[in-house]
Amino acid sequence: MPTKEKICKKCGLVAENVDLKDCPLCGNNKFTTFWQGYTIIIDPEKSEVAKILNIEHNGKFALRIS
Repeated sequence: MPTKEKICKKCGLVAENVDLKDCPLCGNNKFTTFWQGYTIIIDPEKSEVAKILNIEHNGKFALRIS
């Protein structure tokens, strides 16, 4: 059975650990499971996508959060 990800409503981090209480990146405690699309950032300093989306950390991020 696939895991259900939680998305941080503040920074968009896709967290696969559904038992999280706070986002490991920004500390926000509000999550959603309603989202569309994602991007994976490997090197935020060199990534044009990361610059456009204001992402400063490595990880998987949702593109649209509901």
